[in-house]
Amino acid sequence: MYFLRFILLFFLFSVLSVRAQENPPLDVLFIAIDDLNDWVGVLEGHPQARTPNIDALAARGTLFTNAHSNAALCNPSRTSLMLGLRPSTLGIYGNSPNWTEIESLAELPTIPRFLRDHGYSTYGAGKIFHAHTFYESGFYGYNDPSSWDAFYPSLERQLPDEVTPINRPVNRNPIDARFDWAPVVVDDRAMGDGQVTHWVENQLKTVVSGPRFTAVGIFRPHLPWYVPQSYIDMHPLEEIILPVVPENDLDDLPDLPLNSEVFERKAFLPPREIHQWTIDANKWSEGVQAYLASTSFADAMVGRVIEALDQSGRADNTIIILWSDHGWHLGEKHRWRKTTLWEESTRVPFIVVAPGVTTPGTRSSRTVSLIDIFPTVAELVRLQPPSYLEGSSLVPLLRNPDAIWDKPAISTLGFGNHAVRTEDFRYIRYSDGSEELYDHKLDPNEWMNLANDPSYIDVIDELSEMVPELNTPDIAN
Repeated sequence: MYFLRFILLFFLFSVLSVRAQENPPLDVLFIAIDDLNDWVGVLEGHPQARTPNIDALAARGTLFTNAHSNAALCNPSRTSLMLGLRPSTLGIYGNSPNWTEIESLAELPTIPRFLRDHGYSTYGAGKIFHAHTFYESGFYGYNDPSSWDAFYPSLERQLPDEVTPINRPVNRNPIDARFDWAPVVVDDRAMGDGQVTHWVENQLKTVVSGPRFTAVGIFRPHLPWYVPQSYIDMHPLEEIILPVVPENDLDDLPDLPLNSEVFERKAFLPPREIHQWTIDANKWSEGVQAYLASTSFADAMVGRVIEALDQSGRADNTIIILWSDHGWHLGEKHRWRKTTLWEESTRVPFIVVAPGVTTPGTRSSRTVSLIDIFPTVAELVRLQPPSYLEGSSLVPLLRNPDAIWDKPAISTLGFGNHAVRTEDFRYIRYSDGSEELYDHKLDPNEWMNLANDPSYIDVIDELSEMVPELNTPDIAN
């Protein structure tokens, strides 16, 4: 009897071992891009976008065409994504504080720490968490030392020194030297992103035992837009197409969204002053050209990372997730930068390639959010996620992009200000109770605020129920 039991147990163990070898844990590759809006080829946000590598990546898996960030600012967006909790739950609304210095938050696992705790080797480089930019001394940010086995250039400096021209700003704007663009006469690999990408290429080609999580944070198209000349040449200035911006677009807006200081503790790169300067100085086309060029440069970095993965021989065993932390205005709503609750600030590229799950070349128009990444990764690698996560796993949509999905995307900007995005509508409610409503079937550019239209009262009532009830006070105050 004991011998027979031993034989049965041995047989069961052998079967499980064979299955484990046949279905090893999947690797995960994160590609984070800073300030990238929908100006990529597959999203058709701008007709002159040239992003062949991002487009090719979308052809490998599922592209979410209606994906939105948790916040339209770096620190709250990235902290929320990595911890799986909304900015309004965390109480983080600005680019400070450092979440790792808040004891209650530092105890929570980030996505890489969660995977590391479950046997993954974790490697990161570049801007994954928020990083402040100091060109003379590197990029220092809010990295989590417990998340990584190795990080480039270091756990303190998330990006190496950047190449910059002298006598900034080169575009001679009188507002801020950070709002600048110019070509730089260097090879791609001399750029900060080039150095980061090169390190990640080597990591992907290095053999390690067990599953791995690799994250690369690409800084462009974040300001300033300094890129090699070849990328500017891809977008001839005389051919640049500008966004269409009605003169009266701001006339139907409440007062609060027109006051940038409500959302930004300092008048950092005042968005409407910048737009007026681009018009007065005849620089609007140059700015659009520089952003498109910086996006093409970021796309080239994506291509190098994917090529290294393919050369490693593990692409068929690797989940790839590409995302941007938020969008960017380039004149729409008579402003530049992010920090709004409108479509240009919240809509982002979001691509998932999951072996055995996604079908190459599929697109989902369902409304999804970056808050959904943590539970999605957990399910894809067959791990039980933390119970408190506020997102939903997107695996049902990865299997069937047209599956029924009734969850909205919630974006937050500052305390008590939220946007609810569904497939058909964007509803915004500000902390003073003022509102905006846009019908995306009729008005994809969000030019007509319908909040005061009585025929939409039922829509507003329904969408207002989706606004987060929890609004944690700003822990920076």
